[in-house]
Amino acid sequence: MNSQIKYFDWGIIEYEEALKKQEILFLDTIERKKRGLSTLNYFIFCEHPSVFTLGKNGQTNNLLISANELEKINATFSLTNRGGDITYHGPGQIVGYTIFDMENFQLGLKQFVEKIEETIIQLLKLYQISATRLKGATGVWMDVATERARKICAIGLRSSHFVTMHGFALNVNTDMNYFNYIHPCGFVDKGVTSMERELKQKVDIIQVKENLKKCLEEQFA
Repeated sequence: MNSQIKYFDWGIIEYEEALKKQEILFLDTIERKKRGLSTLNYFIFCEHPSVFTLGKNGQTNNLLISANELEKINATFSLTNRGGDITYHGPGQIVGYTIFDMENFQLGLKQFVEKIEETIIQLLKLYQISATRLKGATGVWMDVATERARKICAIGLRSSHFVTMHGFALNVNTDMNYFNYIHPCGFVDKGVTSMERELKQKVDIIQVKENLKKCLEEQFA
């Protein structure tokens, strides 16, 4: 079993292009497994131009604007094959794609998601942001026991043959106004937030990426 994690940073990349590149790695990893060969684990950083993405079990009515209105706010819409409902990706948000062979870490999907959540929780702790899980809702949340419950990181995955793809979206310096155009992750009674909003200042996104690597490696050691 190979627990090595190989990192890439694709910079700012269109969502559909990133999806194609992910699928190449995903399918190649599955093919290697079928042939009894060792597999790598890929972690990809990127940012996307403004796009709303809908998971395979999501509801289209959670997008609250029309195609014409999308053009006016310089955003696009994509159907995708991950789990979860609708979310927003845009500049200032760290998207982390995880093409991992979970068997390299002796994990099932639920445990894998929990490790991703814990990675984000520990990262935020470095910035004195207190975050946790919300029962029955994937992702990383704040103030879950109050009316101010809000999500700071969304998670949506696809898996086959114990290989994952897609990953998480952490709001760092994200323009939060875009979330007004959707019911984020299908919720109508919960909010969203960002590191910038919680800290009331811009955050060094390059440093966040470095800290994310350290937190990820601690969880998958």
